[in-house]
Amino acid sequence: MARRNRPPKRQVSPDIRYNSVLIQKFINRMMRGGKKSISQRIMYEALDLVEARTKKPALEVFEAAFRNVAPSVEVKPRRVGGSTYQIPVEVAEYRRVSLAIRWLLEAAKKRHGRGMSGKLAAEFMDAAQGGGTAVKKREDTYKMAEANRAFAHLRW
Repeated sequence: MARRNRPPKRQVSPDIRYNSVLIQKFINRMMRGGKKSISQRIMYEALDLVEARTKKPALEVFEAAFRNVAPSVEVKPRRVGGSTYQIPVEVAEYRRVSLAIRWLLEAAKKRHGRGMSGKLAAEFMDAAQGGGTAVKKREDTYKMAEANRAFAHLRW
C-alpha cells in the first residue's frame, strides 16, 4: 500500500433534479453493477415519497437526515505494548460523508417493507426526526468513543 502520496479526490458532479452533490454521491454509492439509471430512479422515487408524506421539501428532509447520521467522532484500534486500545478520533469531512451514506443505505436495506424506494424514504424520515437504525449506529459510535476517552492521549 502506497504511503507517500494519496491520489486526488474526484469531483462529483451534482445530480440532475436537485443539483446536489450529496444526492449524486448517494446515488453512486447505491448503484449496483453499473446500473446508474436504476439507482437514480430508486432515489428520486424515495425523495418523492418523502415529499408526499412529510409535506416538506425532500432535499431539506434528506439533508436533515444526513446531518443526524454523520458522526463527529469514531474509535480506531491502536496497538500499544501488546494490547489493543480503542482510541477516539475526530472524523474527517470526506469520511463523515461516506460513513453517513453507508449507514443510511445499510439501515434501509435491513428494513422490512416493499421496495427499496419505500425503505429509503422511511429511513430518511426517521433519521430526519432523530430516530431510526442509522442514527442509532451514530449514537453507538459516539458512546463507544466517550467510553474510551481515557485513551485519547494515545492518539498519534
